[in-house]
Amino acid sequence: MTKSRTALRGLGFGAAGVVFAATLAGLAAQAVRAESELTVYTTTASEDLKLYRERFNKVHPDINIRWVRDSTGIITSKLLSEKDNPQADVVHILASTSMMIMAKEGMFHPYQPAGYDRIDEKFKDRDDPPNWVGNFAYIGTVCFNEIEAEKKNLPKPVSWKDLLDPVYKGHVVMSNPNSSGTGYLNISAWIQTMGEEAAWSFLDGLHENIAVYLHSGSKPCVMAATGEFPVGISFAFRGVKEKKKGAPIDIISPSEGVGWEMVATGIIKGTKNLDAARKFADWANSEDANRLYNEDYAVISIPSLAAAVEYYPDQPLTKMISNDFYWAAENRKRILAEWTNRFDGKSAPK
Repeated sequence: MTKSRTALRGLGFGAAGVVFAATLAGLAAQAVRAESELTVYTTTASEDLKLYRERFNKVHPDINIRWVRDSTGIITSKLLSEKDNPQADVVHILASTSMMIMAKEGMFHPYQPAGYDRIDEKFKDRDDPPNWVGNFAYIGTVCFNEIEAEKKNLPKPVSWKDLLDPVYKGHVVMSNPNSSGTGYLNISAWIQTMGEEAAWSFLDGLHENIAVYLHSGSKPCVMAATGEFPVGISFAFRGVKEKKKGAPIDIISPSEGVGWEMVATGIIKGTKNLDAARKFADWANSEDANRLYNEDYAVISIPSLAAAVEYYPDQPLTKMISNDFYWAAENRKRILAEWTNRFDGKSAPK
């Protein structure tokens, strides 16, 4: 007999009472464990998940995070398919256009996190209380391998339209917008800045030079960094990561301006761990989290904390287009259908 059961008998419990009390204690322990585990769906880079967990657990060591990580398109599809039987408690660092689609479906538990008054207005949902709150922005870019480009006599592009030059044929990779938020932000930006007709014409021309459409926002830049393809249409964060590793790439912000997306955090409606979910949302919008985001991203939701990021394009705010996220969200299905019909033949196998 264990010491705990001996103690219970010493307090006057019989054998049946001991078993009953032990059962209650076990159930209570299970309940505590269930309440302290939080399932968080995210698009955070895989290598950063451990760091995010460590920083969160410094504040809330009693809450265990179970990450479910994938690309924007896959996470969005998964969440929408689970609408009537949600499996996530929180969604963290998902594109705002996806968050808007989910909000329209009534999938969030609205919540205004602590310190909300410090959040930049462009990072806020238009509903009150908010369904979601933005965390940071990532911007489109061209990752250009200078060594491989020199070998192949490729000029450095300074504008998006430069990439239509036949000299780049077979040397450019970009993201499939159906699976990648980065892919969609670029296409949405081109349509918003060029107009529908001109943008699709631009995409037709770009398609001629594309080697393959990848199912990741970061992979085009990774492949440019390794030299497999000299030009990758990606986003600045990944370019910064690769350049810090020593990759011979230039991180180019084309002259017409760059598309951008903000990522956000929201609590899933119906979560059985609401208290823990609120604590996570508070942390995700805190000063500590913003400083963590700012290690890699120059544009964060608390502007007063933003510091320059090494290798990041200078003055990113001046390069970011005026982005209508609600238009992008409302037109996403139509745009993706058109893109798929025209260009999906060059997509990498899933």
